[in-house]
Amino acid sequence: MKFVRLFSLALLSAVMLISCSEDGRNARLEIRLTDAPGDYEEVNIDIQGVQVHAASEDNGSGWKSLDITPGVYNLLELTNGLDTLLGVIELPAGRISQVRLILGNNNTLKINGETKALTTPSAQQSGLKLNVHADLVEGITYTLLLDFDAARSIVKAGASGKYLLKPVIRTITEATSGAVAGTVSEPLSKPAVYAIIANDTLGTTFANDEGKFMIKGLQPGTYTISFSPATGYSIEDIADVDVTLGNVTNLGEVAVITEQ
Repeated sequence: MKFVRLFSLALLSAVMLISCSEDGRNARLEIRLTDAPGDYEEVNIDIQGVQVHAASEDNGSGWKSLDITPGVYNLLELTNGLDTLLGVIELPAGRISQVRLILGNNNTLKINGETKALTTPSAQQSGLKLNVHADLVEGITYTLLLDFDAARSIVKAGASGKYLLKPVIRTITEATSGAVAGTVSEPLSKPAVYAIIANDTLGTTFANDEGKFMIKGLQPGTYTISFSPATGYSIEDIADVDVTLGNVTNLGEVAVITEQ
């Protein structure tokens, strides 16, 4: 156990700025794209931006943009359980109601060896809005999967030979992690906090100036929460802490012993 703590302390020095900047009030949202198969050789969608409409008590509501790499995605490479990450965003705990895809003009379809342009209706050029309606809990990581139905999204425009892109997309939101939170009784102890399972340290953080801590991104399991406080203080490990998907396990106040 001591070896694990020392090794983790060395790693913490490299991520300390990140740990200190995260106060536990945010949720992490990953947006991924997948596809239901269609009877085409390629379906190439030009995605230039992704936004989510989020609302929280402290920050009001509005559209938030993800930092993505714009590009053309061949949906038929994302079938049979495969997906691709469009972007990640940290949001205050609250509710997301919509996601908006900003589509470019380079949308194409390949059929019988021939590449054809996909025309996007003018109503969608300002952004394709999809309803989500999901609540985000602080400290939890979520995946929002955009399941693009290629077969139903492409419409042939009569005898003109043109094809229209009228996206049919199903949204699926699920939690992919749990978290552990608590407050040490003496903030001046400023402990490093570890989540340990089977002698592996899977999560680390520091208590803030108020003594609060949260270890995010934990997979379900039973953990030992261990502490390395400042000199002059000691904190007992807490064993058998259960972490479940989509929930924050709150340890309440953790007693700090002042050494004589």
